[in-house]
Amino acid sequence: MFVLENKNVLVIGLGASGVAASELLRARGAKVLAVDNADTPPLRQQANSLRAQGVDVRLGQTAPPEPHFDLAVLSPGVPRDNRIAKEMFQRDTPVISELELGWQQSYCLSIGISGTNGKTTTTELVERVLTHNHVKTLAAGNIGLPLCAVAGRTKELDWLTLEVSSFQLETIEYFRPAIAVLMNITPDHLDRYANLDDYGRAKGRLFLNQQPFDWAIVQSEALAQLRGLGVKVPSKIITFSATDRAADLHFERGLILSRLADWSGPLLDLEQCRLRGPHNAENVMAALAVGRALRLPLEGMVEAIKTYPPAPHRCELVAEIGGVKFVNDSKATNVDAVAKALLTMPAGPDPNGPNVWLLAGGKDKGFAFHDVGPLLSQRVKGAFVFGETREKIRAAWSLFTTCTPVATLLEAVSEAAQKAVSGDVVLLSPACSSFDQFQNYQHRGDVFRRTVRDWQSHRQRHRAHRVSDMPCADAPASELRQP
Repeated sequence: MFVLENKNVLVIGLGASGVAASELLRARGAKVLAVDNADTPPLRQQANSLRAQGVDVRLGQTAPPEPHFDLAVLSPGVPRDNRIAKEMFQRDTPVISELELGWQQSYCLSIGISGTNGKTTTTELVERVLTHNHVKTLAAGNIGLPLCAVAGRTKELDWLTLEVSSFQLETIEYFRPAIAVLMNITPDHLDRYANLDDYGRAKGRLFLNQQPFDWAIVQSEALAQLRGLGVKVPSKIITFSATDRAADLHFERGLILSRLADWSGPLLDLEQCRLRGPHNAENVMAALAVGRALRLPLEGMVEAIKTYPPAPHRCELVAEIGGVKFVNDSKATNVDAVAKALLTMPAGPDPNGPNVWLLAGGKDKGFAFHDVGPLLSQRVKGAFVFGETREKIRAAWSLFTTCTPVATLLEAVSEAAQKAVSGDVVLLSPACSSFDQFQNYQHRGDVFRRTVRDWQSHRQRHRAHRVSDMPCADAPASELRQP
């Protein structure tokens, strides 16, 4: 464990990770200055709490502070080219991520799970599998609970289960998960990275400090991408894939199959699980591979996975109204996630015809939206696009499906609900981040839920009104004839 007592430390960014880092640093005896370029009421409240703990907090800070620092901790939402961060690099001040700080101050081994899509579900599955088999663990990291917030509790754990983002991996130094899981590498965050190769190299840093006796559990397609980029994986490798039959774990006709020499044959029938779709098959395969590396019994793992409920905002069925399914997939913040959602949606009465009304849009992350075009033409009756990217998406998708720009998500739901017929699906799968109109993807999903339920209540009231206006069946004939 690295000694922090009496060190001068700068924390850059006061989101949840920055606050947790500041609190951990103070608890370990460091002298902390925390800065953020914003100055909002919520931040002022956080600042008051930190000041009460002895942290020097400066809001609205855009210029680099003058004192010498032994260390700088960068919150994941703050890019490396931030003015203050750049100054720290130029001063040769060590700059690390909140993930690195939390890992350095933890007391147990860790499982690191990354990838463009599926990492949250896989993190939850791994936590569930371990806990079900009496292994003490806790899910933290990018999943919403900063590692720094739980570092002090790790004395009580056998393993940390960490969701890890590419942003966090940019500024690691010694971070070394004994088991590293990479779900996939598809286009995302191209507003932060110059291209997909740079993004892939950031993901590849997950394996940077692994040793030959550690484990790497990698989607076979992602492994090929890493090797093409010259990224080396020094540890023992288990591959998985929903499409590559040569992978160690693969998916075929609803079954998860293993070709590992000492663990061969069928492992699990996905039809017996509450998760659906090839992308969820990969999430399950990764969790099973982690359990295998830890030598957990297959029976105990299968029991835990079968009862895992799909998490909110991930292809979540909100309601079925008049035979129309309304599905909340607000977590789909990139084009690949939208493709996976469309492939998971049930077919309509005509199995060869489109039956999905797609709601998409939000803050631009630099995607080429046309990549999903052929799938749109097969599955999507029409799209309603909203937010900052609506015109960009309309330009990309109009060749493949009817695409209507609207002002808000509420308007998109209303338009789609009026057009949908029995057997259709109204799917919120935005392909964008939420930060133009919402606080986060959860807020966006909650707004969708409320709007759908309001629509359901409106429809029920309308039907009840129509029924109350109908004449009573046993009314006199004279009354039935009255206008």
